[in-house]
Amino acid sequence: MVYVLCVYNKKDKYHRIMMAAFNIQEALVWKEKIESVIDQQQDLNTANGSMLHASFLAKAGINADGNASSSDRESLASAEDEEVTNRTMIRRTTIGNGPPESMLDWTRQGDSVLSNQSTSDEVFSRKHWRLVRCQNGLRIFEELSEADYLPRSCSRAMKAVGVVEATCEAIFELVMCMDGTRFEWDSSFQYGSLVEEVDGHTAILYHRLQLGWFSMLVWPRDLCYVRYWRRNDDGSYVVLFRSREHPNCSAQPGFVRAHIESGGFNISPLKSRNGRTRTKVEHLMQIDLKGWGVGYFPSFQQHCLIQMLNSVAGLREWFSQTDETHTVPRIPVMMSISSGSVSSKKGGKSHDYSNQSIPLDEESDEDEDCQIHEPEEMMDSVKAENAVKQPDEDPLDQLDLSSFSGNLRRDDRDNIRDCWRMPDGNNFKVRGKTFCYDKTKIPAGKPFMKLVAVDWFKDVKRMDHVARRQGCAVQVASEKGLFTLVVNVQVPGSTHYSMVFYFVSKPLVSGSLLQHFVDGDDEFRNSRFKLIPSVPKGSWIVRQSVGSTPCLLGKAVDCTYIRGPKYLEIDIDIGSSTVANGVLGLVFGVITTLVVDMAFLIQANTYEELPERLIGAVRVSRLELSSAIVPQLEPNTSTE
Repeated sequence: MVYVLCVYNKKDKYHRIMMAAFNIQEALVWKEKIESVIDQQQDLNTANGSMLHASFLAKAGINADGNASSSDRESLASAEDEEVTNRTMIRRTTIGNGPPESMLDWTRQGDSVLSNQSTSDEVFSRKHWRLVRCQNGLRIFEELSEADYLPRSCSRAMKAVGVVEATCEAIFELVMCMDGTRFEWDSSFQYGSLVEEVDGHTAILYHRLQLGWFSMLVWPRDLCYVRYWRRNDDGSYVVLFRSREHPNCSAQPGFVRAHIESGGFNISPLKSRNGRTRTKVEHLMQIDLKGWGVGYFPSFQQHCLIQMLNSVAGLREWFSQTDETHTVPRIPVMMSISSGSVSSKKGGKSHDYSNQSIPLDEESDEDEDCQIHEPEEMMDSVKAENAVKQPDEDPLDQLDLSSFSGNLRRDDRDNIRDCWRMPDGNNFKVRGKTFCYDKTKIPAGKPFMKLVAVDWFKDVKRMDHVARRQGCAVQVASEKGLFTLVVNVQVPGSTHYSMVFYFVSKPLVSGSLLQHFVDGDDEFRNSRFKLIPSVPKGSWIVRQSVGSTPCLLGKAVDCTYIRGPKYLEIDIDIGSSTVANGVLGLVFGVITTLVVDMAFLIQANTYEELPERLIGAVRVSRLELSSAIVPQLEPNTSTE
């Protein structure tokens, strides 16, 4: 993520200076210095303008009473206009494209705002806010107005105000986060995902509420709303909400779609006290929860609203109890939403994921213990050689790829659609030889298996065990005496899709980590099979949603392993969680418009297994759904 600063003259927008910084503090230093130069130049222009104006008056022969001819007055008016222009020039700051037209910026309103803009053009004046209660260290206010144009089901605007001992930047990043971290401070949060990124400051989000109010009687609520954010010159952050309909976020079965009339956060700095950073956080919500429960239970609306506002207290306690620096916000991307239970292949059990989500971006590198069996005195020599050693000559480099075929073509050119290529392995970071000691990661280097073909299938049902297809790359590799690892990523829907990658290598080496993985049990395989994602080309919010954090696929979704004579097929069912979260949801949710890199590897947990090496990597460029074909599969005769 970079912060971009652009300086230009409004009369000549194409004559500009543009720069970027990796952190907001450095960008602000540049901004302040440039503004200082502009102000100095403006002061000089103002002073010169005053001198010229006095000289002009003298030359025009105007007396103290201001008498002059009509032509003199015209000339004088022209000079005065120029002087006023010089004196009233101001620096204009624009952040992004500004909030959407329909969004109410309650942080900038003075005496009047638009209320209920979707149903009325009436304007009313805000009198003031009335304190209704103090709760959990927060002051909770209710808005008072001269006129009331709100529907009965829509509550008045309420806001919670509290002080959090953290920087504005840290609070902002946490507020923008829609991953599992939000469960730790927002009790009304159940699930959130990205529907569409409009620009770097505006996004459409889907949000499920966990209200906990007579759940046996009242249906749960969900939201689809536009979120806009900006940073002001004083260092404060503003986050605005307003409900919005979106074709990719229709009403969900079992949920009542609530409506946010206005809402958001205002995060502004306060003076430090006793050396402690202090920030004022205001959280405003004006919401219509809809449904029959609002009319029959008057306390329902206020109870739920107070629960949402109490997230400010959650923020305060979260920062008071942690020393960690929060990372860049990560938002799972919504591909599809459904309710109910999904049947898992593991033991034929049925799991209900309707009230939970399984994050696919699990940071396994920090969660897994690394077992050390090497003496400390050898570490100096090991660190000097902490790199992935590659053989001087790989026999797979001489492999004739023309005998392997897949229906998705390979094209190594840039900016080509509907194709695949092999990315540079050094773009991915893996555990180095000293990872057990210092958590060092190194460039992965060249994979030890070679990607020879990619298939892109579709069918009315899920496609399992695709390696049995007559004439596929697995059978060609077997005839050449090669071993094949097949990765079959299954995407559910009204039409089922499968993206199949074929990685080949020399016959398995007995005792190697790959041999243990191929011939091990499912529990071992699930604990080791890892994906490293990357989006080299795409918008900021999508790249941040994917990141480059490894994830253990077997712990996030259902994986079925089929061991054949000279192959192992891994069927990855991303529909095994109700919502396709995180990386896989992103890859197959927006793969038609983005370039996506994926690297597969076996996680190394012991010193002897380090350093890690990639099984293989692939780059898929702007896939076309229409290019998928229906495969002709032989009867299933899997050995497992």
